[in-house]
Amino acid sequence: MEIEFRVIEDDTLPPIMITMDSVTERPRVLLNQHHRIWVSLNRGIIGGICEALPEKINDMLNGYLKEQRAYEKMDRGEE
Repeated sequence: MEIEFRVIEDDTLPPIMITMDSVTERPRVLLNQHHRIWVSLNRGIIGGICEALPEKINDMLNGYLKEQRAYEKMDRGEE
């Protein structure tokens, strides 16, 4: 899957955003150059996010699946 990167200039938006394309639903990363000094100062930390992000996504999704499984069991009267 291809990821789209865009550089924007908007003082109302945060430095970095991950969204999705409204048509293709592909991931889109917006880098806001309005915050380029902050991004520059934190670029090492920001790069490190990529290492931790998959684990955090897994934690979030596993929590969601456990919640859905509990609802499924309640609907079946298993609990």
